[in-house]
Amino acid sequence: MPFPYVLLSAAVSLDGCLDDTGPSRLLLSGRADFDRVDAVRASADAILVGAKTVRADNPRLLVNSPERRAARLAAGRPEHPLKVAVSASGELDPRARFFRTGGEKTVYTTDEGAERLRRAGLPGTGTSVGADTGSGTGTGTVSVVPLGGELDWRRLLAHLHDVRGVRRLMVEGGGTVHTQLLQQRLADELQLVLAPLLVGDPRAPRLFGPGAYQRGRLRLVETRALGDVVLMRYEPTEPGAGGDAAPADRHWLRIACELAGECPPSRTAFSVGAVVVAADGTELARGHSREAGDPVVHAEEAALAKIDPGDPRLPGATVYSSLEPCARRASRPRPCARLILDAGVRRVVTAWREPDTFVESADGTGVLAREGADVVVLPEFESRAKAPNRHLL
Repeated sequence: MPFPYVLLSAAVSLDGCLDDTGPSRLLLSGRADFDRVDAVRASADAILVGAKTVRADNPRLLVNSPERRAARLAAGRPEHPLKVAVSASGELDPRARFFRTGGEKTVYTTDEGAERLRRAGLPGTGTSVGADTGSGTGTGTVSVVPLGGELDWRRLLAHLHDVRGVRRLMVEGGGTVHTQLLQQRLADELQLVLAPLLVGDPRAPRLFGPGAYQRGRLRLVETRALGDVVLMRYEPTEPGAGGDAAPADRHWLRIACELAGECPPSRTAFSVGAVVVAADGTELARGHSREAGDPVVHAEEAALAKIDPGDPRLPGATVYSSLEPCARRASRPRPCARLILDAGVRRVVTAWREPDTFVESADGTGVLAREGADVVVLPEFESRAKAPNRHLL
């Protein structure tokens, strides 16, 4: 089930608070970071907030820069990203700036919440994800999407991806929304701004609530000073359980697809990228087809050759490959599926099943599965994996 890329964005005090308990909003960030957030908004297809944020902050969720709005329009995109609110109860004020300022808006709620919103003067009378309706309210349209008896984040994200065409989702809060997305392993990135002040009030709202989070450490991918605040960007690292597509799976498969684009072009072989990642999220090696001048080396083969065969992390590792590992090949005695099994790896994530272009009845997945390996196919990455191979298809 394909989902958008989910980016969580928040600013907190040194003691982890989103706000204080005073009557006005605590200003945590500064001008430089506000401009950065505006740029992130402009890059997104949608911006999502929870009901508490709509009620407490009354945000507009618009792109402020005229230049960025013009660039979106020039690229054939709406002037502002889709604005998304999530409310199980449907207790939202139709007079809120979320509804009364520009851009299209969507509210995800329960069946009960949809009825409450209808009575409050907002549209939305359906009883399923496919039954949302829209009408004019202020500037832009409002759609109400009921998700049944309770909120289901996976159905919500799938609807955003499949129905609304959202590929990049920016989540601006609040703490409950961020907590749920991280605990359900649905976040791909966390952009956290740390402000140099202390709130010190135990009643103040905090960014994350209690519960079960990923076991491993998040990966720090960037730090940047913006005036007197610091931006820290993190990515989750823990693979999902039971073959589910965790954020880490999407992250590493995205890299494998990018590596495929680095392959020297060929009319007799596919361009493939591969990454081998330990269970704790440590990258062990990467490779791509025809690497280092070898005209017949395959991506998985190139990556595994860089790892000590005795490395104790291999049995718990995952091989991410843009194309299903080969089950047969003429250029070398052992196909990549066999190389993976012989290395002790028992989990493979791929974007694309191998077509019969060069080998009839290719079935690397079958070879791996018959020996107990778990193979996960993420079809939302198929187009990326095919891109450097279009001349062969």
